[in-house]
Amino acid sequence: MPETLEILEFANALVIGGTERQFVNLVRGIDPTRFRVHVATLARGGQLVGELDATRVPMSAYRVRHLYGPGAMGQQLRFARYLRRERIQLIHTHGFYANSFALPPAWLARTPVRIASIRDDGSVWTRAQRAVERVACRLADCTVVNAEIIRRRLLAEGWPQDGIAVIPNGVDLARFHPRSPASGVRHELGLPADAPIVGVLARLAPCKGLEFFLDAARVVADRFPEVRFLVIGDQGALGNGAVRAGGPYREALEQRAARLGLKDRVVFAGFRLDVPEVLAELAVSVLPSVTGEGLPNSVLEAMAAGLPVVATSSGGTSEAVVNGETGLLVAPSDTAALAQAIIALLADPALRARMGAAGRRRVEERFSMDRMAHEMQSLYARLLARRQRAASAQQRVTVA
Repeated sequence: MPETLEILEFANALVIGGTERQFVNLVRGIDPTRFRVHVATLARGGQLVGELDATRVPMSAYRVRHLYGPGAMGQQLRFARYLRRERIQLIHTHGFYANSFALPPAWLARTPVRIASIRDDGSVWTRAQRAVERVACRLADCTVVNAEIIRRRLLAEGWPQDGIAVIPNGVDLARFHPRSPASGVRHELGLPADAPIVGVLARLAPCKGLEFFLDAARVVADRFPEVRFLVIGDQGALGNGAVRAGGPYREALEQRAARLGLKDRVVFAGFRLDVPEVLAELAVSVLPSVTGEGLPNSVLEAMAAGLPVVATSSGGTSEAVVNGETGLLVAPSDTAALAQAIIALLADPALRARMGAAGRRRVEERFSMDRMAHEMQSLYARLLARRQRAASAQQRVTVA
């Protein structure tokens, strides 16, 4: 019977977020007969921890106030000791903070295979941060990206072509299936029982373009007075993994909604764990991002739930949404186009149904959690086998 290999998945935190959701999906999807998974983060706890409880994976945290300085170095040395003690054979880091913190100690500990992940277009980071991440990723055998557009960006910046693998996000299809609403979400959020709902699920950050959604909502509301708008998400996780609820951007969005006369039509619901139940209440799912996207989870989850999507062509979104087939794509920051796309779908229930069904099929075919986990495990196996061959060749040379 083949040996079970010790591997470690490292994330910034286990809070609600696109990278974190994919991290949890991957850990849950890995075959335990092939790999024994360890999990490490830069913060303890988080809303998604419960989903890993059933897997009984060993979890450790390395809390730091800043990525640089004596405190971080002490935690990195502690992490290197963990890697050696547990004889970790492969480490996979997910995102900027995890890449920058964990790859240097993994190199120091001589972990045989090191994999990084980059899941955004780089615009959310400073030039200095991108430089730090690039140096850290040079210590990796491979960098996984979740969209072809990110691969092209890295190649344009001079990254080696044979060191990049594209593995798109994967959705747990068992959690999302088109069905009639049957939850208490509307009552809980104070939404009318029969009102069409247009929703956005996103971290509240300027790169997500929520102000353009609100401006478009004003136009849509004039055409469909019964429609209500739902914003699911908050300002998100801080660099050290802590969660921040509210904040200046959310306050600015709430004030904007009030100025637009939408105070009673827009609900800011904050973070939610019951995303499938929320999506079941929507007529249209919107993602108005202006920059920063890799392959957005919220778009894939909406498609998995059988919803038509209106999104901007930011980042890798167009790799998921087929314009005119599974949803409608518009240019970033184009309020008029965003509003007209939402109106077109609200005005045509049959079109919504066709696009929703096509979106579900597309996720089943290309973006399932099982497919993502299979491709990732195949990559792990190839890199481990390559490392073993190199070690055997080096041993033969040494003996000779």
